[in-house]
Amino acid sequence: MSVREFVVLGTASQVPTRHRNHNGYLLRWDGEGILFDPGEGTQRQMLRAGVAAHDLHRICVTHFHGDHSLGLAGVIQRINLDRVPHPVTAHYPASGQRFFDRLRYSTAYRETVGITEEPVSGEAAVLAETPGYRLEARRLSHPVESYGYLLVEPDRLRMLPERLAAHGITGPDVGRIQKAGELRGVTLADVSETRRGQRVAFVMDTRLCEGVTALAEGCDLLVIESTFLDEDAQLAADHGHLTAGQAAAVARDAGVRHLVLTHFSQRYTDPEEFARQARAAGFEGELTVARDLDRVTVPKRR
Repeated sequence: MSVREFVVLGTASQVPTRHRNHNGYLLRWDGEGILFDPGEGTQRQMLRAGVAAHDLHRICVTHFHGDHSLGLAGVIQRINLDRVPHPVTAHYPASGQRFFDRLRYSTAYRETVGITEEPVSGEAAVLAETPGYRLEARRLSHPVESYGYLLVEPDRLRMLPERLAAHGITGPDVGRIQKAGELRGVTLADVSETRRGQRVAFVMDTRLCEGVTALAEGCDLLVIESTFLDEDAQLAADHGHLTAGQAAAVARDAGVRHLVLTHFSQRYTDPEEFARQARAAGFEGELTVARDLDRVTVPKRR
């Protein structure tokens, strides 16, 4: 059975706390694993969460601030130490190539796994297309170049048994109409409906911008930073971040089904205040104020 879940490895922002590790998130998607923003300590958090190096197929870095990337060195070396048997691809801002190089080769180790480097540039890009998903990136607004990521499942056709029966289409004829698009005057549209693919977005350090709204639109699961509470909105704007209310308003307007808030400043001690402000902003969907080692299931298709 396929697994689609988001594993939270760390939820702190610039400064970790006793209860919050630096960033780190894994999306499990039908046998593939996409690791987002491995901050310092990610390798240990993976161990605590039951995530192995063999689970990783892609690494996506939003930007090269330490709390989002210092764990790269350990993760890449672990991939090589464990001799991961499949290709691993790394996506990151092209402007940070020198930082990626320094982290990848920060110390001596034996390379046993070929990691494919696919840096991101421009305002938007399709990074990969597989049978199971399309991976996209959008430019965000932060003091250094930053990108958010979006995974989109292809739409599928769902055959409708009652309509098939009404048109007398049974057995091998079902496959024939699927292949040909028409059978005895009955079109595929007459006996099927589009089943929209799922969408998962990952949005870290950014002010409000077009990239945020584009990534969030129609998402089943939106994982988004909310570094500050609303009373510190000016601080958020100055440093290129979102507040809880801003993140929730984006999710509300985009029709997000499940909102995950994360990347919290160490200045706040009451996580429930983020939930209160998100609800005050009018978001009515499922809401998670992330904690380290949380596991969030991607909502089932509508």
